[in-house]
Amino acid sequence: MSYVEFSAISKYFGSSVAVADLDLQIEQGEFFSLLGPSGCGKSTTLRMLAGFVKPTTGHIHVNGRDVTPLPPEARDIGIVFQNYAIFPHMTVFDNIAFGLVERKFSRANIKQKVDAALAEVGMTGFESRYERELSGGQKQRVALARVLVIEPEILLLDEPLSALDKKMREEMKFWIKNIQKSVGITTIYVTHDQSEALTMSDRIAVMDQGRILQIGTPVEIYERPASRFIAEFIGESNLLNCTVLSVDGPVCSIAIGSKRVTGRLTQNNSVLPDQAIALLVRPEMIRLYALEPGEQPKLRGTVREIIYQGSVVRYRIKVEDQELSVEVANRPDLPRLNLDDEVNVFWNADNGVVMP
Repeated sequence: MSYVEFSAISKYFGSSVAVADLDLQIEQGEFFSLLGPSGCGKSTTLRMLAGFVKPTTGHIHVNGRDVTPLPPEARDIGIVFQNYAIFPHMTVFDNIAFGLVERKFSRANIKQKVDAALAEVGMTGFESRYERELSGGQKQRVALARVLVIEPEILLLDEPLSALDKKMREEMKFWIKNIQKSVGITTIYVTHDQSEALTMSDRIAVMDQGRILQIGTPVEIYERPASRFIAEFIGESNLLNCTVLSVDGPVCSIAIGSKRVTGRLTQNNSVLPDQAIALLVRPEMIRLYALEPGEQPKLRGTVREIIYQGSVVRYRIKVEDQELSVEVANRPDLPRLNLDDEVNVFWNADNGVVMP
């Protein structure tokens, strides 16, 4: 049995379905993310595990124990919300100590545990400060320390970085991941931000309309998405309209207009010859070279737009009456292309994923 198990979990609010027949297993010590658009059911799933929302059907087990009927305080689960919920009238020390005081720990034990938690989150020396004296990132650290100090079995994080600016989000997502690995706590993270999920997670469940569409590692989700929805939701995508010419196991010969290319099927997909499909190719997987006079390219393209972004240059390429977005590293050894240049466009066969 996995450490956390959702079995046939559904949640209805009147006639509205928030979560539909969800089965999910999460291992001990894992950093697991629920990723999806707003309203897909990810926060409801998290709150059912925490005990704040009761499932309509199904059961939730933690470490072999059925926690479905238990109140939140009996589940030994810590949660950090989007707004941090730091008490403004308390110091940092008292905020972190709050759960220990409620559990009637001795004063000496509280001091020892809070000092250790402050050191863990890099907030030693901030004990006497109040919420108004903290930055957004510091508030996040206090909120996390307040949960970790009570040593819960599971840590739940509900959109914890959404209130921070972009630079702080980038810093905090690495910091949270490092803290989680250091402590070794089973962590379930809810986000709509694909970058957060890809960076931090051991595994990801992509959700939409109350259902899990795919579970996998960040590499599997990004490079082998199970559907067009996931392909478009996770990262930037090129989806080329194509026709299947032939199928040999997972390898497909595909027509893009008058040209032939190769693509690969994902594990759960199948196609037939003459079937119309989309071919997913990520912008960073495409290579471009300016055509030499008289050269016959495998796939001819024309540069229609150039967008300079510092570390990368983005090109919009017209190929067989379709358009591709291409991302090229900004390096001195790579020649710059110009508008209306004719280019040779290609990618490795494994980097073209067939989407039925």
